[in-house]
Amino acid sequence: MSSVQLQQRVLSGMRPTGKLHLGHYHGVLKNWVELQHDYDCFFFVADWHALTTHYENPFMIEQSVFDMVIDWLAAGVNPGSSTMFVQSMVPEHAELHLLLSMMTPLGWLERVPTYKDQQEKLKEKDLATYGFLGYPLLQSADILVYRAGLVPVGADQVAHVELTREVARRFNHLYGKDPGYEEQAEAAIKKMGKKSAKLYRSLLKRFQEQGDDEALATARALIIDQQNISLGDRERLLGFIEGGGKVILTEPQPLLTASSKMPGLDGQKMSKSYGNTIGLREAPDEVDQKIRKMQTDPQRVRLTDAGDPDKCPVWNLHEVYSDEGVKNWVRQGCQSAGIGCLECKKPLIEKVLEEQKPIHERARQYEENPELVTSIISEGSERARDAAKATLEEVRKVMGLSFGR
Repeated sequence: MSSVQLQQRVLSGMRPTGKLHLGHYHGVLKNWVELQHDYDCFFFVADWHALTTHYENPFMIEQSVFDMVIDWLAAGVNPGSSTMFVQSMVPEHAELHLLLSMMTPLGWLERVPTYKDQQEKLKEKDLATYGFLGYPLLQSADILVYRAGLVPVGADQVAHVELTREVARRFNHLYGKDPGYEEQAEAAIKKMGKKSAKLYRSLLKRFQEQGDDEALATARALIIDQQNISLGDRERLLGFIEGGGKVILTEPQPLLTASSKMPGLDGQKMSKSYGNTIGLREAPDEVDQKIRKMQTDPQRVRLTDAGDPDKCPVWNLHEVYSDEGVKNWVRQGCQSAGIGCLECKKPLIEKVLEEQKPIHERARQYEENPELVTSIISEGSERARDAAKATLEEVRKVMGLSFGR
């Protein structure tokens, strides 16, 4: 696969720790549905990651895997446009994690911001485990095994991508220089032809002597456009100008996504831990009852009392679902006591049910045909494993582990 294609590959995953809710839909799945049309997308069920915090309840994870894939399909993720698979069905993730652990400094893992944050938030769980300490490196292996160029994350997850970049950089520095590397790079430059070779050397000098990032970007484009050099030479020249070795593991870039502001039934962020969710595939009657029972402005005791939308959890949902006309009607009616709280909730119920209707319809065919879901998982995992095997073959070779293979 070419460097350009790898830069267009996206990798993202979710932990199967229960049924998905509308917060997952607005925060992740809608984005995946859009990405699958523009990129080579690999979406995986991170069941090994789920074990880092739920190792004492593995049967919940197993059932959640199946439910999660149906949720993805119901949301519009298409197995024909993306590769959907289960992490544990691609053992190359674990092998690369093991090999990377041999050369990753311990301090890099201990300084990942979410390591201590998660320990604070999940005090009731025993997280003093090797698996929990190493989960950021397993995330790195998830990305690097597919040589993904882009990883969709929120701002709070950028540190994980940066760790992955550092791990890839260190790996390439340690193992990317095979014997005679410089001579091979020089030979590859000559194959480019006189004009391109001269330009490459000029850009090499500008970047390495002056730190000119524009020269580096131009050189990368020049190398990618070369038709008369092999993929191996192309990767070698990319590594040569960056001062390292051959690029074996691709350094990914974060693909920043808008942070989800999906509010829950109590006004806080929608989260299972707060018990304030509306399930992605929740029955319409249950959705109706949940919204009807939502707490409103506590100062509005009687129908004739004026309310303040900014103090009402229902208003937060109107901000997500309602157009300007409805929001103006709600604000004016609430502040003047012209409408009651149940009246205010009705258009909201309609909008949520309208959003869920196609989700329920798509889910039905998979709920009624579980073998279809199994087939999608199996085929996706097979495609993912083919890609992962190609990476591991090269990793083993440069780490001296290809004997007898």
